[in-house]
Amino acid sequence: MLKNHRRNSGLNNVDENSKIHMTIREMTKGDLPEVVAIEEQIFSDPWPRSAFAEQISGESWGAIVAEADDKIIGYACYYIVDGESHLTNIAVVPTYRRKSVAKRLLESILQIVRENKSEYLLLEVRPSNVTARAFYERCGFSLLYRRPKYYRQPVEDALVMVRRLGQRKECHS
Repeated sequence: MLKNHRRNSGLNNVDENSKIHMTIREMTKGDLPEVVAIEEQIFSDPWPRSAFAEQISGESWGAIVAEADDKIIGYACYYIVDGESHLTNIAVVPTYRRKSVAKRLLESILQIVRENKSEYLLLEVRPSNVTARAFYERCGFSLLYRRPKYYRQPVEDALVMVRRLGQRKECHS
C-alpha cells in the first residue's frame, strides 16, 4: 500500500522561476471531467475517463494535479509496486507550458516514489516528442531501451527512460 503522501505534503508554493502560484494536490473524482478534457485536447490517443478513475482508486496507483487561477493546469499519474515506479501520464495545458508546471509535477512524483522506497522511476515517451525527451533528460532520465509500436494514432515506438532514485539531481529548466 502506498504511504499517505497526500496530506501536508508541502507541495504548495510559488515556483520562483515562473512566478505562478500553483497548488499540487491529489487528483479527485471531481477533477475527472476537467482532466479528461485536457487529455483529449493534448494527446492524439487520449486516455479514457476509466483509466483516470483507475489511477485514483487503485491501491498501487496515484495521480496529482497542478492548479492555478482556480483551474487544473496539469496532472501526472504514477504506479508503484515492489520498489518499482512508473510515470504513467503527465500533461500541462498548452498556455501554462514553459512555466515549470511539468517540473513541479515531476518533482512531486519523485518525492512520492522516494517515500515509497522505489529504486527507480520509468516512463515511455514518443521518439518524435523531442521537447519531452529533452525535459526528461534534464531531469536525470536516461534511455533504457526502445519498445516497438507501443503508441497508436499514430503508431510509433516508445523510448523507455529511467531515473535511478538514488540521485538527488534537480530538474533544470
